[in-house]
Amino acid sequence: MEGSDEFTKYRSPLVSRYASKEMAYNFSDRKKFTTWRKLWIYLAKAEKTLGLYITDAQIAEMESHAEDIDFAMAAEEERKLRHDVMAHIHTFAHYCPTAAPIIHLGATSCYVGDNTDLIMLRDGFDVLLPKLARVIDRLANFAEKYADLPTLGFTHYQPAQLTTVGKRACLWLQDLAMDMRNLQRARDDLRFRGVKGTTGTQASFLQLFQGDHDKVEELDRMVTEMAGFKKAYLVTGQTYSRKVDIDSLSHLASLGATVHKICTDIRLLANMKEIEEPFEKEQIGSSAMPYKRNPMRSERCCSLARHLVALLADPLQTASVQWLERTLDDSANRRISLPESFLTADIILSTLQNITEGLVVYPKVIERHIRHELPFMATENIIMAVVKAGGNRQDCHEKIRVLSQQAAAVVKQEGGDNDLLARIQADPYFSPILGQLDALLDPKTFIGRAPQQVTRFLSEEVRPLLEPYKAKMDVKIELEL
Repeated sequence: MEGSDEFTKYRSPLVSRYASKEMAYNFSDRKKFTTWRKLWIYLAKAEKTLGLYITDAQIAEMESHAEDIDFAMAAEEERKLRHDVMAHIHTFAHYCPTAAPIIHLGATSCYVGDNTDLIMLRDGFDVLLPKLARVIDRLANFAEKYADLPTLGFTHYQPAQLTTVGKRACLWLQDLAMDMRNLQRARDDLRFRGVKGTTGTQASFLQLFQGDHDKVEELDRMVTEMAGFKKAYLVTGQTYSRKVDIDSLSHLASLGATVHKICTDIRLLANMKEIEEPFEKEQIGSSAMPYKRNPMRSERCCSLARHLVALLADPLQTASVQWLERTLDDSANRRISLPESFLTADIILSTLQNITEGLVVYPKVIERHIRHELPFMATENIIMAVVKAGGNRQDCHEKIRVLSQQAAAVVKQEGGDNDLLARIQADPYFSPILGQLDALLDPKTFIGRAPQQVTRFLSEEVRPLLEPYKAKMDVKIELEL
């Protein structure tokens, strides 16, 4: 090893392989512990404003050391004290000897721990929301471009009535739009734990302010505002309710389900060679089969989406076992489940943006698949045309039934093409309508209102959702495979 043990211990692939710098930083030790220090500064400033004997010099000293954390000293302190918050209080106090007596005054460990977690959740949503907006924007452009391109619809993964490529993309978009609203709501619903004391009663602060309830409430309000929150939870135990974590992570898990469905559809369509995800010139699809173009990005999204969905079990179970005012068996679990959920969602959205920016459509392949199935689907139209030309519906139905079964036997038993149209053209019974066959088999007559639905859906529901994110819409994703 050349001066590093980096490769001798486990590294989370979420960070080392996939995640964006912004999300990796959001859950980093530096972000966490600098936020702790900011919270101690907010507390001291508010306590000073409300009359406690704290000097400007003490606050200035704390502010001058807000960013320069001695991580080695903190680690050594934690080894001795077995308490991460006390270790960082001691480390901060070492560099702020004048302020040492008033750091963390009246607070419990959850003052920094829980409030920092809430800040990280809020900031995590602020990283995800513009990314989701960009995915929706790229997919909306795709839907608009292919709004009227007919394609086979599938129910039960069997060919069904035609739809359009753009309309199918709108099914994906509708789910993503729901996720957008859910994530925004979860972000906006977050409150601050604020200044609540050891079991949430604010007893220590009431003592500090000699029984002045108004000052304790004002302290809570001031610190909440300094941290950038509009509201604090009015009641907490030692911690904020762990149902808040359920609320946040359930919407991320729901996003995971959406992305899994979209990327599974792309993988199915890639197998049919109708749609492909982006593929670099020198990218290798298979070590054994040089011709292959595997949908690796979509597969990655599906793989990580399953992890994102599975992570929801953690906060559900954690919230259910928080005895009375709290137990500490939430801590180790949340150190993993909260960051991993946001990191995983972040990676999925970056990958999906890359996919949606470069989706390739093959209209000729789509057209061939339609030609293969459309004669069967057009039989009702042909019957109606024969009746209008003076024929008998029952006689025509029987004729077409026999010819359809013959054509189906060619397809299924002989592996041939669907020759129903040729059989109809060769049968004198259908001579009165032969001139109409091309019109009766025009795929665009089978797509109903799909193009109009796309136009209305994009203008009424999708584009307005993106308005708040216009300034962040041009960011491109450089994806490492």
